[in-house]
Amino acid sequence: MPAQILVVEDESAIQELIALNLEQAGQTPILAGSAEEAWTCIQTALPDLVLLDWMLPGQSGVDFARRLRAEPRTRLLPIIMLTARGEEDDKLRGLDTGADDYITKPFSTKELQARIKAVLRRRAPEITDDAIEYNGLNLDPASHRVTGKGKGLEMGPTEFRLLHFFMTHPERVYSRTQLLDHVWGDHVFIEERTVDVHIRRLRAALEPARLEAFVQTVRGAGHRFSKAPWRGRTPSP
Repeated sequence: MPAQILVVEDESAIQELIALNLEQAGQTPILAGSAEEAWTCIQTALPDLVLLDWMLPGQSGVDFARRLRAEPRTRLLPIIMLTARGEEDDKLRGLDTGADDYITKPFSTKELQARIKAVLRRRAPEITDDAIEYNGLNLDPASHRVTGKGKGLEMGPTEFRLLHFFMTHPERVYSRTQLLDHVWGDHVFIEERTVDVHIRRLRAALEPARLEAFVQTVRGAGHRFSKAPWRGRTPSP
């Protein structure tokens, strides 16, 4: 699934160059020329990563990064600072705001993509195209294929996204609300019970390879993907 990248940059030439580079890399740029424009975009839907210029009209990029980190909804949002400041103290100040990385202008498009991929791999691995394998279950985001014990497994796009998220966040229990936010997006308003429907469909898709026990229900808490699945019957949601 293409990463949604919010580019907060007031210089139109730099903004357009970054947007073109992101599109060529298969990512989706969302453009904002100020912190307030960026905040409006974020209220509509959370991006996967923010490229944030240090010097912005009105609220600075540093202050906006602090604002993002102070809000529960955006505190984990990956942030890369873009700036012409190259001094060590400035870099430390930018990182102290909670930014995940820092790129000094001018930068190459290759460096930008390398930094984006590195941050996403750390903070949002479900956005990357890295293949994943656990005990005979393989998922390849690039080809959009899932195999179980060498057998191709058919599943719908929502089940694929759900499995991808689970496999990139193994052993952690997620509530229905958390799964809706991470897999469907926090801007989508649907019933929490919809998650149960897709959990059942995902298990059914894994059944031909007898791998449905990877997806577990923790009563009263939510669901998780276990790298060491239970033997026997998996409880239904």
